[in-house]
Amino acid sequence: MSPRIIAALLIALSSNLAVAQTPVPQSVAPKAVPELAENAPDRHVVVPGDTLWGIASKFLKDPARWSEVWKLNSEQVKNPHRIYPGQVIVLNRSGNGPTLSLEPPVEKLLPRVREESLAQAIPTIPTAAIESFLTRPLLMDDSVLESTLRVVGIQDGHANAAPGDNIYAVGNLKDSLDWVIYRPGKALTDPDTKEVLGKEVVMLGTARLITKGDPATFKVASSQVEINSGDRLMPKPRADIQSYPQHRPNSPIAAKILNLAGDAPDTGPLGVVSISKGKKDGLEVGHVLTLYRPGDRFKDRYKGEAKEVSMPEEKVGQIYLFRVFDRVSYALIMTANRPVTAGDVVRAP
Repeated sequence: MSPRIIAALLIALSSNLAVAQTPVPQSVAPKAVPELAENAPDRHVVVPGDTLWGIASKFLKDPARWSEVWKLNSEQVKNPHRIYPGQVIVLNRSGNGPTLSLEPPVEKLLPRVREESLAQAIPTIPTAAIESFLTRPLLMDDSVLESTLRVVGIQDGHANAAPGDNIYAVGNLKDSLDWVIYRPGKALTDPDTKEVLGKEVVMLGTARLITKGDPATFKVASSQVEINSGDRLMPKPRADIQSYPQHRPNSPIAAKILNLAGDAPDTGPLGVVSISKGKKDGLEVGHVLTLYRPGDRFKDRYKGEAKEVSMPEEKVGQIYLFRVFDRVSYALIMTANRPVTAGDVVRAP
């Protein structure tokens, strides 16, 4: 056989091998439809005290999948997840998966603009559990710290201030009457990278602006501890109790519990925790993550050898993110079948 024929055969053989080794695209498995909860009702009349999470739990095994089954009508386009007491939610079991929608009102009303205050709509989660966390600063980085007011003096030269005392502060005075007094607390550190993610804020009290100037004069309205020179002031945040419907992140995420509110050793349902991921990681208010307890590690001693074995993670419950900063988020524990502690893992999906 001539060298040219041999070369041609080798080229053809290599081409066939390359084609054979090219991976064949695999079809993506369709996303499973949300499963209904056991004994899911056909309809639910919304009553005061209901929450979006609670209603979703009546219909779905995973309340985080509410947005996947909620069917909008023309009146809901502007505020698709705003639901009011007296309305009726109905379950449709036909089709490729369950859907939920509002039952049309029996009486046909003349077209008019429907004015409802946000306070009348049911919230996504129990607002009483998080309201105090919405009206005060929680996290601070150095840039924010430098933009706030600093206490430089106390009435009559006292060493510290209590309610009713005047305090004097310098810095970036903003147009606000009501202020909070705080001091930087402990640093929040990523348990894996040891990187500082921010500093928690220690709430000291509240004050009211009396006189603008440099320094400006404030009167202490309330305090949990004594207020000293060097403490900081910032405008009191307004409570944002908008209903952000619960939903799952689109991309995988993994984080760890950093702290528990009140520095408790453990907590459970309706407890507040901070986690080691935030906006920069793709998280947003309303995201629901799953809680896991890391598996225990032990030594397996067999035939004279000690081998370290890790038990699998244990699913514990779910959390709902209600305040999200750049690198840290605060969440309310919605469900937990055992105590939650710092170091526990949260993931999506």
